[in-house]
Amino acid sequence: MPSEQPTMLIVDDDKNNVLALEKVFDREGARVFTALSGQEALDLCRNHSVDVVLTDLMMPGMDGNELLEALKTISPDSEVVLMTAYGTVENAVAAMKRGAYDFVEKPVKRQSIVKTVRKAIEKHSLVVENKTLKKRLLKFEKRSIIGNAPSFRKCMETAFQAAPSLATILVLGESGTGKELVARAIHENSTRSQASFVAVNCAAIPETIMEAELFGYERGAFTGAIQRRDGRFKMADGGTIFLDEIGEMSPAAQVKLLRVLQEGEFESLGGKTIQSDVRVVTATNRDLEDDVKRGVFREDLYYRLNVIVVNLPPLRQRLEDIPLLADHFLTMYAARNNKQIEGISPDALDLMTSYYWPGNVRELENVIERAVVLSRSSTIETNDLPSRISDEERYQGQITISIGTPLEEMERRMIRETLRHTKGDKKLAARLLGIATRTIYRKLETL
Repeated sequence: MPSEQPTMLIVDDDKNNVLALEKVFDREGARVFTALSGQEALDLCRNHSVDVVLTDLMMPGMDGNELLEALKTISPDSEVVLMTAYGTVENAVAAMKRGAYDFVEKPVKRQSIVKTVRKAIEKHSLVVENKTLKKRLLKFEKRSIIGNAPSFRKCMETAFQAAPSLATILVLGESGTGKELVARAIHENSTRSQASFVAVNCAAIPETIMEAELFGYERGAFTGAIQRRDGRFKMADGGTIFLDEIGEMSPAAQVKLLRVLQEGEFESLGGKTIQSDVRVVTATNRDLEDDVKRGVFREDLYYRLNVIVVNLPPLRQRLEDIPLLADHFLTMYAARNNKQIEGISPDALDLMTSYYWPGNVRELENVIERAVVLSRSSTIETNDLPSRISDEERYQGQITISIGTPLEEMERRMIRETLRHTKGDKKLAARLLGIATRTIYRKLETL
C-alpha cells in the first residue's frame, strides 16, 4: 500500500467474507470500513472520504451496479472494484464501462485482490493530485505564469507545495525568467494572501540607505531624518516581503536580515526592537554559493534563505513553451494597441524557437510587443521580428553559443540549425555533422 494510509470500504451481504477481507487489508495498512448492504455503504461514504470501495456485485436490495451509480454522484473520486461470482463476469465488464475500476472473481485470491486494490488506490491518488494541481494552476495562470515544459512544471510544483508553508523561499533564475512573477504567485497561494506583498529590488537601493529602506528610522536618527518612517519590513507585516537581487545586499543589511529570520525581530534606525511577522521570499541571478566562498555573502544567511529553492529554467531550456507564451503576449498587446492580429506565421515562430533568448521571457514579451506595433498585416511575419532574430546570416554556416551553455543544449541547437541549413534533409545533415542518420532521428525525439 502507499506510504499515506489509504481508506477503503468493503461491502458484502456475506459477513464472513467481509471479516476475512477486513483482516487482509488491515494487515496491508489500510483504514477499513465495512458495510453489509449498499445503503449502509452509501451512508458511510456520505460521512467519510473513501479512496476505494470493494463491493460484491450480487446483493439483495441495492446491488453493486446500483451502488456504483450512486457513488459516482456522492463520492465521484472513489474508485470501485467489484467482486463477482462465476457466470456474472459480463455484468462486471458492463459495470466497468459505467465507471468501475476493475473486478475480481469469487472466491477471491488474496494476492489478486490486494494487487487490484493497490492499483485502484494509486489511480485515486493520481486523480486527486491532478485535480489539486489544476486548481493551483488556475491561480498561477491568473498571474500569467504559462508553461508546459517538464523542467518548468517541476519548478512550479515545488512553488505550489511551498506556497502555503511559512518556509523561506529562494527563487533562482537568469534575468527575465519571471522571478518576481513567481514570488507574487507564491504569496497569492499562501495563507497571507490577504495581507501585503512588498517587493524590494536590492540592486536599485544605494548601500548607504539600504538599512533605512528595509527597517525604517526614527526622527533624528541621522542627518535629514526630519520625521519617522516605516521600513519595507513594517509595511509587509502579516504578509510577504520579496527581496529581489538579494546577492546585492550590503553586509550590514545582511546582518539585520539574518536577525529577522532567526529571531523574528528587527530594530529601526534610532528606534526600538520591533517584532516581525513577515514571510521572506528572495531571488537572485547570481551564484550565492560562489559569493559565500568569496566572502561577499554570509554563509549563515545563505542557509537561512536556502530552505526551499525554486530554480526557474531559462527560456532556451523550455523552447516548447515559446508558442504558448508568444500567443499570450500577442493577445495582450493586440488588445492594448487595438490591432486585429490573428496569429504568428510558422516561419516567424520557427525563427523564435531557434533563437537563444538571452533575455528570456522578458525579451520574448518585448519582441512580441514590438512585432504587434509594427505589423501591417493580420499575422506576425518574419520581417516583423528584430534583426537579431530574423537575420538570415545566422543560418549561413555560423552559430553563436554563449559560454556556459550546457552540452545537451549545444547539441540540440547544432542539429536544429543544420537541419534548417539542409532544408530538412536528415541524411545530408547527418553527413555534415559526422553522425549516423539514425542518430538524427533519435535526437529529434527529444528536440
